[in-house]
Amino acid sequence: MITPSPYFDAPLWARILELANQYQPPFLLVHLDTIKTQYLAMQAAFAPWQGQIFYALKANPMPPVVKLLHELGSSFELASGYELDLALHCGVPATKLCFGNTIKKKSDIAKFYAAGVRLFATDSEEDLYKLAEAAPGANIYVRILVRDSEATAAWPLARKFGCDSTLAIELLRLAHRLGLPAYGISFHVGSQQSNIPAWKIALQQTADLFATLAHDGITLQLVNIGGGFSSRYLTEVPTIETYATHIGHYLHESFRHSFPQLMMEPGRYLVAPAGVIVSEVMLVSRKSNHDRTRWVYTDIGVFGGLTEALGEATRYPILTEREGPTEEVILAGPTCDGRDIMYEQHRYALPADLQAGDRLYWLIAGAYTTSCSCVSYNGFPPLAVYFL
Repeated sequence: MITPSPYFDAPLWARILELANQYQPPFLLVHLDTIKTQYLAMQAAFAPWQGQIFYALKANPMPPVVKLLHELGSSFELASGYELDLALHCGVPATKLCFGNTIKKKSDIAKFYAAGVRLFATDSEEDLYKLAEAAPGANIYVRILVRDSEATAAWPLARKFGCDSTLAIELLRLAHRLGLPAYGISFHVGSQQSNIPAWKIALQQTADLFATLAHDGITLQLVNIGGGFSSRYLTEVPTIETYATHIGHYLHESFRHSFPQLMMEPGRYLVAPAGVIVSEVMLVSRKSNHDRTRWVYTDIGVFGGLTEALGEATRYPILTEREGPTEEVILAGPTCDGRDIMYEQHRYALPADLQAGDRLYWLIAGAYTTSCSCVSYNGFPPLAVYFL
């Protein structure tokens, strides 16, 4: 098989293939050194602005990943009590954790607070009152809406989370009255966001909020710019150095002489390039004797780890062990569910002699695969994971 440059060098790819032959598909292989490389690159890129990395645990919550990033010095953004248990079990101190989900039970708030977590996100009045009761004195940052970024993100996040600027001001004033330090503002410009000026708009909006609240005697300290840093799938994306340079410029442009603490929540950027899913072709068929389009069914689908293929939003590089002429195919998963079709509009070109038993290698698959794998849907087990 040809080395999948520029994704892996030849020696690493040989190790991946050697290890892959030891297991029965489907499974995910995670190369931990790639995660380390990604983390150190991001840390160095944002060092001039003292950016603090809070890994979005949801992207890949496997303990070896958490422990590695903890050893490297990362903090962690968590979304549930279950993630809190995992982080603490992996040795991460509560001082390096934040509760970044704006949708939470009061019992979960109390659990985080009892563990020692003191940084919480919010975007609603009801949630703020729960925080005041269950996490007295905790630092609060409000998540704002940045709808202008939706069109250019692979996975827009503006509709479900966040509030408009007017409500954000009211919430931070209320937090102050309730004895909760009004600590900062957060936003997310959407996952897999390659349009870097989306951060410019959000930072200008954030700076306006800082200025408005300063007139009330409320000094905000934190800007959480979220995630959204892209991984390279089938098309080129900006480098992390390019992201950092532009975002740093936008920060200076928006905040001038009053520079805030900078927080980031990368997930995909850190772990996606480290993963390879190995799957097996189960069936190759056509829908009629006159149909030239082949359907290729694999032992992994949207319920088994390829959730991000829904809507064909994420298009993974796919390799096979066969060479020669190719034909366009429709790719579908193994379950008896009509939604379990990964790619029908986007046609992958796969070998014309592809057959059942052949392996497919899905690259850049380290993010949102194990964490989005159903448990025993149609009796299929969750995606197995191995590390190298």
